[in-house]
Amino acid sequence: MKAAVITRYGPPDVVQVREVERPIPQDNEVLVRVRASTVSAADWRIRKADPFVVRFFAGLLRPTKIQIGGMELAGTVESVGQAVTRFAAGDEVFGGTLFKLGTHAEYVCVPEALLAMKPVNLPLEEAAAVFFGGMTVLGFLANAKIQPGDRVLVYGASGSVGVFAVQVAKHFGAHVTAVCSTANLELVKSLGADEGVDYTKEDFSGAGRVYDMIFDTVGKSGYWRSLRSLKRGGYYILVAGLGMEWFVVSVLGSVLGGMWASVTGAAKVVGAPKRGETTERLLFLKELIEAGKLKTVIERRYSLDEIAAAHRHAEAGHKKGHVLIVLEPTC
Repeated sequence: MKAAVITRYGPPDVVQVREVERPIPQDNEVLVRVRASTVSAADWRIRKADPFVVRFFAGLLRPTKIQIGGMELAGTVESVGQAVTRFAAGDEVFGGTLFKLGTHAEYVCVPEALLAMKPVNLPLEEAAAVFFGGMTVLGFLANAKIQPGDRVLVYGASGSVGVFAVQVAKHFGAHVTAVCSTANLELVKSLGADEGVDYTKEDFSGAGRVYDMIFDTVGKSGYWRSLRSLKRGGYYILVAGLGMEWFVVSVLGSVLGGMWASVTGAAKVVGAPKRGETTERLLFLKELIEAGKLKTVIERRYSLDEIAAAHRHAEAGHKKGHVLIVLEPTC
């Protein structure tokens, strides 16, 4: 089968399409023929080994433990392991592989718990753009205990996590302020945001607004700046960011700042999603999509042979929603 293989750490061109052996599913796994996947921040960070800690789980000198990227997918069940009960050959499914990755390939083995039947009202290839953003948002909100009427600020609201943060927060009854660039204000409002803040023209922390929750999807809101706009005891969610600076801020800053905030009662810092309930959360996302309460945002589509270009665009940091890798276009 064809797969996009990361041959070494470096720029987008180190990702090369090669012939590799088709995987064989274990007892609890489903072999999926991939119709589409995405290029997310996790993919290009692993490719670049940025931050450096990536090397500790991908391979110290070169990627040996993770060589095929891709965390989410949609496709057709090819075969199932002996213990699989929810799926059969021919089923159209969507889901992901978490940090095992491997979906930038014609076939991938996925644990049964990480898959669900495709939403009936969503084209198969677009269903590939649900797992990463949707599951990330639900995992973090499970720790933050969002309530109806909460005033929530989503920073980075037009990205692959942000578009779901806006919509899911609205579903739970929050008043949502979305921070993004000028070009994306109409997009976030179309997703349900009550207000939009253009970060190129306005500092959200200087407007005098106070929020119950600040959901930073890109690691750029600024820890102390955010606390100024957060009510006492509110939640500060830090999902992701860029490079070593983000690692220092998110890991060390969240630990030290979280300890300080906890002791003083200034804020509750959420630096990791709540584990578990994977299948339940995926089914919940499916229900929201089928009820018309959640939609995907697809900015660009690339073929597998164009994987380097997809990496290059995603890494630039200004994409709207998701970048798809389409292995077998729908008719």
